[in-house]
Amino acid sequence: MITRIGVLGGGRMGAGIAHAFLLAGCDVTIVERDAAGADAAHDRIRDLLTRSAARGRLAPGSAEFRTSTNVSGFADRELVIEAVPEDRALKTDALMRVEAVVADEALLASNTSSIPIDALAAALAHPERFLGLHFFNPVPTSALVEIVTGSATAQATVEQARACVDAVGKTPIVVRDSPGFASSRLGVLLGLEAIRMLEEGVADAADIDRAMELGYRHPMGPLRTTDLVGLDVRLGIADELHAAFGERFAPPALLRRMVAEGRLGRKSGEGFYRWDAS
Repeated sequence: MITRIGVLGGGRMGAGIAHAFLLAGCDVTIVERDAAGADAAHDRIRDLLTRSAARGRLAPGSAEFRTSTNVSGFADRELVIEAVPEDRALKTDALMRVEAVVADEALLASNTSSIPIDALAAALAHPERFLGLHFFNPVPTSALVEIVTGSATAQATVEQARACVDAVGKTPIVVRDSPGFASSRLGVLLGLEAIRMLEEGVADAADIDRAMELGYRHPMGPLRTTDLVGLDVRLGIADELHAAFGERFAPPALLRRMVAEGRLGRKSGEGFYRWDAS
């Protein structure tokens, strides 16, 4: 079984992914772009581990990890998961830098939620060992991981990835590479329509969310989910899907305006709801 894990990017998603593997007993290295980012990632993951220990899910001090600013720290990793912001050029560059230092048998994965895997794989020398591992936010409480296969992804790579997902206590689904895959394509479409309804004054945000929570048993409504994911992230995904599938994924003017104003959801303290700064 794969136990030596690397995570490139220690933001909310990267930290959550690292935390999931640490709970499974894996050896984890996280690389950030600078010292400040590495320190922030360390504090973020340590806080997640402390909470897990308080809930009895982890013996205090039993999970150790390393943070670094140099991708050479991935040289001995068996699997490296890229979790940098949802930008095609940024992800491509990150994956190329990682591929240059890992062992020939190491697996590479992207946590992208919308960028086609084949588009990212085109820059890699060994696309057969590359695939998407799409974790969901917040990682600690989400049960699903989407395994996204590119046209060159080897079946052995898929099976190893499936075993990793099982090991961290998540449920894998395997989907063919397509813009937005399964989850983002469906979730974003619902979220965009909810934003249009709010824009048109059909109902307020809380009632739109309650319609899905109580009427369709969604654990969280589409507008609160958008706040949690980040309005900027959702806009980036919508732009990708708009380019691929046309007007049904066109981002509403309200979404663009809120992003321009810095109202990004929970991470900024305000989106469709107000959030406690803590």
